[in-house]
Amino acid sequence: QVQLEESGGGLVQAGGSLRLSCAVSGRTFSSYVMGWFGQAPGKEREFVAAIWRRGGITLYADSVKGRFGISTDNAKMTVHLQMDSLKPEDTAVYYCALDLNFSNIEIMTSEYDYWGQGTQVTVSS
Repeated sequence: QVQLEESGGGLVQAGGSLRLSCAVSGRTFSSYVMGWFGQAPGKEREFVAAIWRRGGITLYADSVKGRFGISTDNAKMTVHLQMDSLKPEDTAVYYCALDLNFSNIEIMTSEYDYWGQGTQVTVSS
């Protein structure tokens, strides 16, 4: 059974940094897309960033370009989200997700096959 587990969330002041991690267990995959989504209170889950493991291709939401960086540790099947210059509007529960049936990097939640439980990120002003 495939499981995704996020870690690294917390409370940080505006302008600060956090590093989220997501570890995949249960199976190994040679090619996949892993994404991060954020869900603020009362809002829908939204795409933040994703990476295609084999090609190293990345995609970012406009709101985080230049501030966030996504990377993978392929040997450990772990994806990281480095979050710099955080803003109060970045406050959300962040979920990692795994897409095994892809032709492109997808931004829609419905395209992802497995999800983690989420980790809270709170940015104070």
